[in-house]
Amino acid sequence: MKKLLALALLVALGGIGAWFFTAPTPKAPEVTFSTLSGKQIELSELRGKVVLVKFWATSCVTCVAQMPDNIENYEKYRAQGFEIVAVAMQYDPANYVINFAETRKLPFPVALDTVGKVAKAFGDVKLTPTAFLIDKNGQIVKRYLGQYDKQEFRRTLEKALEIGRASCRE
Repeated sequence: MKKLLALALLVALGGIGAWFFTAPTPKAPEVTFSTLSGKQIELSELRGKVVLVKFWATSCVTCVAQMPDNIENYEKYRAQGFEIVAVAMQYDPANYVINFAETRKLPFPVALDTVGKVAKAFGDVKLTPTAFLIDKNGQIVKRYLGQYDKQEFRRTLEKALEIGRASCRE
């Protein structure tokens, strides 16, 4: 009986998890990022590009471990229209974020979310790393929480880049 109950619970939770990650994706919120250089970037300015909005923190071990992959993906795909905006969480001290970005030579924009407004706009993000892949039309293609499959991410990214090019030719 316990095994049957455990199996039923696992199936139910799997269904909930599958719904959460496969539910129809909404349009990305209209937000403005404040970068470390003081530049203001509106997400709408990035339409026409595939954008990864990545919420992270310098104290997040997984976030730090994923940064080399983010750099590699950015450098490999930016010429094809890929952009990353790394959004440091509200609780992350600005001097830590600046030091991290400078010492790691992050090639993409790094934004400070000092009052948590951007995190709130994306569904009140609290856990890091959380990332949103947004297509060229501003639709959220996929949400990523924690560790993710690198190859699956690249396939999804390549598909988003390819779909965008095809629709531009029509």
